[in-house]
Amino acid sequence: MTASTAPSRTTSSQTRRLAIGAGAGTSLEFFDFSIYTVASALVFPKVFFSGDTDPWFASFMSLATYTIGYVVAPLGAIVMGWVGDRYGRRRAMLITFYLMGAATVLMGLLPGYATIGVAAPFLLVLLRLVHGFSRGGELGGASVLAVEHAPPSRRAAFGAFVALGSPLGALLANLAFVLIFYLPQGAITSWGWRIPFIAGAVVLAIGVWARRALEESPVFHELAASRLDEKIVKIPIWNVIRDNWGRLLLAAGANTGLNGVMFVLAGFMLSYAAGPAPKGLGLDIQDVLWCTLPGLAIHAVTVVLGARLSDRLGRKPVMLAASVAVLAYMFALFPIARVGTLTAWALAIAVGFALTGFLFGPLITYLTELFTPEQRQSGAGLAYQIGAVLGGGLAPSMANRLIEWTGTSTSVGYYLAGGMALTVVCLLALPETAPVRTHR
Repeated sequence: MTASTAPSRTTSSQTRRLAIGAGAGTSLEFFDFSIYTVASALVFPKVFFSGDTDPWFASFMSLATYTIGYVVAPLGAIVMGWVGDRYGRRRAMLITFYLMGAATVLMGLLPGYATIGVAAPFLLVLLRLVHGFSRGGELGGASVLAVEHAPPSRRAAFGAFVALGSPLGALLANLAFVLIFYLPQGAITSWGWRIPFIAGAVVLAIGVWARRALEESPVFHELAASRLDEKIVKIPIWNVIRDNWGRLLLAAGANTGLNGVMFVLAGFMLSYAAGPAPKGLGLDIQDVLWCTLPGLAIHAVTVVLGARLSDRLGRKPVMLAASVAVLAYMFALFPIARVGTLTAWALAIAVGFALTGFLFGPLITYLTELFTPEQRQSGAGLAYQIGAVLGGGLAPSMANRLIEWTGTSTSVGYYLAGGMALTVVCLLALPETAPVRTHR
C-alpha cells in the first residue's frame, strides 16, 4: 500500500454511507442492550432456566448472563483494537459487526430449556459472551473510522454519527417491546419475545451494506504507507499502557460517571417506574415504554448539538458545562420522578437524556483524539469500555440495591452525582483536543 492509495476528501455520498455504517453498529449494540434488559428480567428465567431450578435462582442466573456481556467487553476492546491499529479500522469494524449481529439474531432463534435442557442456558451464555466481546470492539472502531474520515474542523460532527446509535437503538428497542406487550402473556413467553431479537437482522443487513463500501481511514493509509515496524506496532495496547496509562485511566474515569447516569436512565428507571410501591412507582409498563420515546428523541438531538458545539467552542468547555449540569440534576431526578405520575416520570428522564446528550456527543470524538493514530483504536476503545463496565455495568444493579438498603431513591441520586463528580475531575485533568482550541 502506498500513499497514493489514500482516499481523497470524503464526498457527500460517502459521508451518508459513513453515517449509516458507523451508526448502525452502535444502534444494534444499544438495541440489543435494551431488548436483553427486558427479556432477561421478564422472559429468560422461564424460557432458559426452568425445569427443576428454583425460580429465584433462575432469575439470578438470567440477570447474570446480562452482566457477562460487560465483563468481556474490555477484552473485545483490546483484541479488536489490535486488529484496527495494525490491520485497519474498516476490517475491525466489519468483524465486530458480523459477530454482534449474528449473536443477537441467534439469541432469538435459540431453543429453550424445555426443548434442549441444560444446553439452552449454556448456549445463551456463549452467545452473550460473543456479543459482549464484539460490543467491546464496536464503538472504538466505529468512532475512530468516523473521526479519521472527518475534516479537522468537523471531527465531532462525524463522531456524532456513532453516538447517535445509542438513542436510536434504544428507541427502536423500546418501541419493539411496547408492541410485543400487547400480545397475550402466553404468546410473549413462547414466541413473542423472539421478534425483537430476530428483527436485529434488519439493522445487520443495513450496516453490512453501508460498511462494506466504506473506504479505509485516510489516517491508517498514511500509517500503512510509512515504515510499518516503527509506526504500526505489533501489540498497540502495551504501548498505550506503558506510555499513556495515566491518560487511559483519566479517560476511563471521564466515561464512568456518564455511563452510570445513561444506563440508569435507559434501564433502571424502567424497572423503577413499573415496580410495585413503595420501592417502585407502580406505573403500567406499556405506558412507561411509550413515554421513554420522547426522551430518547431529545437525547438524539442534544448529541448532535453537543458535538457541533464542541467543534466550534472546544471539547472541554462543552463537556465540563454538561457534566456539571448533569451532576446537579442528579439531586432532582428522583424527587421529580417520585411525584408518582407518568408525566412527572417522563419529564424526569427527558431532562436527564437531554443533558447527557450534550456530554455524550463530544465524548466519542474526544476519546479518539486523546491517543496517537497508531494507538488510537486500542486506547479509545479500552478507555470507553472500562468506563462502561464500572459505570453502566454496575449502576443499574447498584441503584436497585441502594433503594433496598436505604428505603429511598434519593440515595441513587447521590450515587450518580458521585460518579459525575469523578467525570468532572477527570475532564479537568485531561487536555483539550479540539482543533479550534489547539490549532492542530
